[in-house]
Amino acid sequence: MLKTHWTRWFSEIGVQDVPVVGGKNASLGEMTRELSSLGVSVPEGYAVIADAYRYFLEANELEAPIREAMAELDKDDVEDLRRTSRLIQNSVIGAGFPEDLETEILRCYRELSALYAEDLTDVAVRSSATAEDLPTASFAGQQESFLNVHGDAQLLESVKKCFASLFTPRAISYREDMGFDHFQVALSVGVQKMVRSDLASSGVIFTLDTESGFPDVVFVTSTWGLGENIVQGRVVPDGFYVHKPTLGQGYAPLIRKRIGTKEFKLVYDTTGHRLVENVPTSEVERERFSASEEDVLRLARWAVAIEDHYSEKRGTKTFMDIEWAKDGLTGDLFIVQARPETVHGGGKAPTLRMHRLKERGRVLAAGLAVGNAVATGPARVLKDPARSRASAEARCS
Repeated sequence: MLKTHWTRWFSEIGVQDVPVVGGKNASLGEMTRELSSLGVSVPEGYAVIADAYRYFLEANELEAPIREAMAELDKDDVEDLRRTSRLIQNSVIGAGFPEDLETEILRCYRELSALYAEDLTDVAVRSSATAEDLPTASFAGQQESFLNVHGDAQLLESVKKCFASLFTPRAISYREDMGFDHFQVALSVGVQKMVRSDLASSGVIFTLDTESGFPDVVFVTSTWGLGENIVQGRVVPDGFYVHKPTLGQGYAPLIRKRIGTKEFKLVYDTTGHRLVENVPTSEVERERFSASEEDVLRLARWAVAIEDHYSEKRGTKTFMDIEWAKDGLTGDLFIVQARPETVHGGGKAPTLRMHRLKERGRVLAAGLAVGNAVATGPARVLKDPARSRASAEARCS
């Protein structure tokens, strides 16, 4: 591989490189370098580094107009926020790549394609912010990702859209509320070989029980198709619990499994109008588990290896939030992302609380719980996001 200036292969980076390639890409590099010897498989790829984003803005003289737009923003005015976001994003997407940056991005794409014996392979293009791991703020999940990107034009357009996604209304509002300078956060972009889980299944793994915080299980979720449906909470996935201590003794301790509704699956769009599309699952797919017990146990072993590695690296017990995918063409399993789990694993030791319902009513909705307590009160239906702030102000006045 030729020497590069604006890109880094995953095999060249690790967790120490968050300022250079962002949290997401740094983690992919760490697993590629340190865990492949343990059998953990990560699709090949490379990072367009954060300095390339800064170079792109500088070459197109975008920083001054972006700062001017930010200075005039009324962050409490939802429509002004949307208008400012749209103006900045259009400016970024409409700008051109410096020739040397474009050449390097495409040269690495050619090398990645050659690794898979393809002329123009399909890739996932994901944003990786340099501030994702700050202890006082959470920037993760605010930027865009693009799946089934194919060819030079789509790749370059997707990279620019990732750059532009630093200025979505949500991202702008968060930085304003947290008091961060909008240029304190930079963006790296990961270009990674797609796993054809649209022809199989994918999901998320937690190395603890997300409901109770119990540390001795691996919780594997799975659904048909690409994994964005689980990440975005669009479907109720299948769930599997594996007992860690017994797994470490060489047994196959799948202690519980539950079937999810899996109403939709995200697949490649074959019409050419979009990159991917959500389609309804069949009755047979909804009634079947989307992952085999063999695959679940292998994923659980990988998850424990990843947890052990990050715990040793950080010098403290570190529970992990891991994304996985199965390739429907080869049958191979892959890890496509891993990050420290901060919602459930960073708090106090779990305690048991009992709640008793006074009466039973008619079930109005069913799904996965996102809280760990019981509450009552009137339901407030907001048909327009702008009403949320107005409603809060009215209640406080």
